[in-house]
This record gives sequence, C-alpha cells and structure tokens, in this order.
Amino acid sequence: MIPWLTGNAPFPPVERALRSPNGLLAAGGDLSAPRLLEAYRHGIFPWFNPGEPALWWSPDPRMVLIPGEFKISRSLAKVLRNAAYEVRCDTAFEQVMRNCAAPRGEQGGTWINEDMIAAYRALHELGYAHSVETWIDGHLAGGLYGVSIGRMFYGESMFSHASNASKIALAHLAGQLERWQADHPTKGMIDCQMNTSHLASLGAREIPRSEFIARLQELINCEPVKRWQFDADLFT
Repeated sequence: MIPWLTGNAPFPPVERALRSPNGLLAAGGDLSAPRLLEAYRHGIFPWFNPGEPALWWSPDPRMVLIPGEFKISRSLAKVLRNAAYEVRCDTAFEQVMRNCAAPRGEQGGTWINEDMIAAYRALHELGYAHSVETWIDGHLAGGLYGVSIGRMFYGESMFSHASNASKIALAHLAGQLERWQADHPTKGMIDCQMNTSHLASLGAREIPRSEFIARLQELINCEPVKRWQFDADLFT
C-alpha cells in the first residue's frame, strides 16, 4: 500500500517505494512548483496517465547518463561536425513539450497532458525547467526538456522529426554539462529515470538508488548555471 498525499504532506522516504511496480512511492498531491521541486530534490518524479491521480516514482536501480560518458558514434560525430543545424536553449519550451506529447507510432496516448504542460511551463518561468532544441532550416526538428537544480539535470522527454535530431540535442546537453561541471569534484548526472535500450546505446547506465540519491544531494547544492546558453565550439 502506498500513501496518499494531501495538502503539504511530505513525500515518504524513497526506500519505501514498491518493488513492483518498481519505484511507485506515493499517489495524490498536485503539480505545483513547490511540490515538483521537492520531488526532484529527493529523487522522485511524477508519471501517470490522464484521468489517474498523480503518481510519484523513485525506481531502484536508476538509469543515469554521466555527461562525459555520452557515446558518440562515428555517424553521429560526422553529423555534429557538419553542423547543418542550430542548437538553441529555451526558445520554444512549450513547443518542445507539445512535440514530446504527440502520439508516436502505434501509441495512442500520452502522459504529457495539459496539466503537465502547465506545471512545467511554470517551472520554466521560474528558471528550473529548460529545453534544448535542434533547429534545421528554421524548423524545430527535435529536442528535449527537463529540470535543472544546482548542477543536476533531470531529463523528462525528447522527440525527433528528423534523423538524429534528438541525439544532437542530447549530445550538446551532455557536452555543455560536462564543460560547466569541469571544476566540480563530483561528476554531474543526467537523470534518465527508466532503462531503455536507446538510452543505453548512448552511454546511459543503471546505478543503485542509494548511489543516485547520494550523488544527487551533492549536485543539487552546487551553484546553478545562471544563464542557459550553449558554447558554439562544443564539437568543432
């Protein structure tokens, strides 16, 4: 049995999350900025279908990508060097979310509903949520969005309407985070939440939740990046 959150009730310790389904910790509560920020600071994220109450998760193990471990294939390296694209940050945040929310293939629905879009737009306006966008010929071709606290980045979703477009965005995110965090003794992390073969092929790996939480607590207390603007020479 998982607890039901009401009012300002705190989240239970992540160690109480269920083993099956892996990581389900609590239900209820809202998607207000304070609630979401509290969740992320404790290694918890929301994930639920439209019509369901808010469900909060902290799986064990946790899928993460260490920025310096991002795997660039020879074909992707060629794409990055040719630079027939432009990478921007935070110029089309809601548009990125809505593209991530669009049905894919045979998937008929999405967990990124209007309440989610409104909640993360509020985090974006507060400076916590960011989008990384790949633009080709003046069109938004792919990208990702997530939440940044201190020097920790929590990836939420990505999309691609052109070959390699989401990989380009992720490569630039990983490269820039590695550069920003070069002066910190603890390696930064991108939280990938759940294990997928696609993320694993790019260098993401699972670590125990206890390790994730320990590293998370160091990173969220680091001085945050004041201006999200990527360097132009990451892959030149």
